[in-house]
Amino acid sequence: MSFLELENVTKIYPNGTKAVDETSLSINEGELMVFVGPSGCGKSTLLRMIAGLEDITDGEIKLDNRVINKVDPSERDIAMVFQNYALYPHMNVFKNLSYGLKNKGESKEEIEKKVNEVAELLEIKEFLQRKPGQLSGGQRQRVAMGRAIVRNPKAFLFDEPLSNLDAKLRGQVRIEIKRLQKKMGVTSVFVTHDQVEAMTLGDRLAVINEGVIEQVGSPIEVYENPATYFVAEFIGTPQMNFINGDIKSNKFVSQGFSCSLNSDISDQEVIFGIRPENLKVNPNGNIIIKIDLIEKLGADSIIYGYDKSNNYICYRENGNTKMKSGEEITLEIEEGIYHLFDKETKKRLN
Repeated sequence: MSFLELENVTKIYPNGTKAVDETSLSINEGELMVFVGPSGCGKSTLLRMIAGLEDITDGEIKLDNRVINKVDPSERDIAMVFQNYALYPHMNVFKNLSYGLKNKGESKEEIEKKVNEVAELLEIKEFLQRKPGQLSGGQRQRVAMGRAIVRNPKAFLFDEPLSNLDAKLRGQVRIEIKRLQKKMGVTSVFVTHDQVEAMTLGDRLAVINEGVIEQVGSPIEVYENPATYFVAEFIGTPQMNFINGDIKSNKFVSQGFSCSLNSDISDQEVIFGIRPENLKVNPNGNIIIKIDLIEKLGADSIIYGYDKSNNYICYRENGNTKMKSGEEITLEIEEGIYHLFDKETKKRLN
């Protein structure tokens, strides 16, 4: 059931820049929705409009069947976690956690009970008397989450909360956020430009480009069936391979290679997409590349090379591969696993 609903939400700045363009989205109760896209795509603006920190030019936002367009941010019953933690440096952790409760006029006993419960949940009880400057980045992020949790809001909003952490901490805190959100069952929206965060955290993703949601779906749906060329290009590491060509009599034809299709699509110009894991070495294959670069990542190696038309192609190989730069190899496409996009509209065809 839809709990947080956006209906034709638009944001146009005074200089005419359209940051969000007639966006509609339904987020279910208890769901963790991830807004993912490149910097400047409008995802944080959309989040800030939900929070009430940005005015809405047009459209409607509903939370639990209540229109909140004109509701003051403090009255929306939404808690936000920022990337810079937004903690009071002169207050200890206990006071940071209890600040919002104190302002609501809750009793001293109730405040202590709630703060201690949250501190135990986040494993920060031993830091309650410390100030933010005495904590590590990961500990400060837990305190920031605790300050949101202790209010028991209807929804959590996370604005790139992991971007200031190093790689190891980012992975740890990501797992904590997922675990806590599932345990508490609170409707949450998480903004990130990092596709690994998006894929691992989200129940569903909303992939945003230039103020428009290009696709909404589960991480695996978005990965396996990208709705547009942009989604296919943005989601996946290493990136999907793309080759320009034509469909002629149910065959894909390019200067580099051709192959039969299992899709009944009319003759037209297309972009042919293949994920690196859907290519494998086969002397009888139809894509010949000259190896340019090998990235050895441990369990996997990523092989990069140029085909006869100078398309840059990459595929996954075993980590202990004996292949070398300059070597010529022949690849085949895993049967039926490819993606076709209209050359003009960039929309998926198969």
